[in-house]
Amino acid sequence: MATGADIQASFAQSIADIGRENWDACAPKGHPFLSYDFLHSLEESGCASAETGWQPYHARITSTDTSEILAVMPLYVKSHSYGEYVFDHAWADAYERAGGRYYPKLQSSIPFTPATGPRLLTRVNGDLQQALLQAGKSLTDRLGLSSLHLTFLPEEEAMQAEQGGYLVRNDQQFHWQNQGYAYFDDFLAALSSRKRKQIRKERRMVADAGITIECLTGKDIQDHHWDHFFACYIDTGARKWGQPYLNRDFFSLVGERMANEILLVHCSLDDRPIASALNFIGGDTLYGRNWGCLEDHPCLHFEACYYQAIDFAIKHGLAFVEAGAQGPHKVARGYEPVTTYSVHYLRDPGFHDAVARYLEAERQQVQAEIEYFSDHTPFRKG
Repeated sequence: MATGADIQASFAQSIADIGRENWDACAPKGHPFLSYDFLHSLEESGCASAETGWQPYHARITSTDTSEILAVMPLYVKSHSYGEYVFDHAWADAYERAGGRYYPKLQSSIPFTPATGPRLLTRVNGDLQQALLQAGKSLTDRLGLSSLHLTFLPEEEAMQAEQGGYLVRNDQQFHWQNQGYAYFDDFLAALSSRKRKQIRKERRMVADAGITIECLTGKDIQDHHWDHFFACYIDTGARKWGQPYLNRDFFSLVGERMANEILLVHCSLDDRPIASALNFIGGDTLYGRNWGCLEDHPCLHFEACYYQAIDFAIKHGLAFVEAGAQGPHKVARGYEPVTTYSVHYLRDPGFHDAVARYLEAERQQVQAEIEYFSDHTPFRKG
């Protein structure tokens, strides 16, 4: 068991400096976004870099006796708050109006990926998670940064961080849960009659339009599928938020390295590609990530992103589907509200106290929304 007396913290400005073997020995299995291949692809493609405002600064805890890396934490120096999905723009504005400097800041997250997963990755037992939390705070102080944020981490890690002086923030997402369904119709049978008819109507509209849908994994995903997906991603992303975060090189890299952990939903009409949805396959969860379309067709987004994901999860025995950030419209499609967690270390005591008061009120609002949506799911009562 490692203790504070025989470990030391350091930081790497590239995940390659830690290496695949060391990183994946610490990262838990079944979390594709925590893997070396995913994070290295972000860096190698230039998507996570100083130029994009995501300078890698990964934490590592090393044994002083053996020099073995015992724990790691994905960490980035951020010059903005984009691509995080836990919004602190108002905090930055308030702090800078008060004369402070909010950026740069430190961020422990998976870039551009609002999926819950561990952030405190350890190879062995001991106080290594607390060591990572303390290392992050110490780095924030040493670099004179305003703050450190760990986002989309599990509740148990959030509670550990709270014990170490971090502020806990709650938000919500909408996830689908497999209740032991053998077929998609079993899921539909659990819904109220009206909602069941609505989903069947939406799926029928896509089929009646003559749209062909293929669910591709592994070696079945070819370069032309990625070309089509990227065209959809760029077109839709540019219309929604101006500048998409990910480039074509990134998708080529993860396509080569993680093909068996990818589900690509490919949609075509008259042999003409029109839409595509990208998912990653975890140990018990299917993660919906990116969607795009070149033509608008009624209910195609629901079919490609939600119903195909549910169908795949049922067929492959997956327990959950996480469909990304936001979207109360997902409730009518069988996705239920869940609490998400982030934690925040703010170096300025006055700023810390002000944000703490804000978060207390925000948590009450989030809880009220979760209770409301929980009462309005499409499932049959009783």
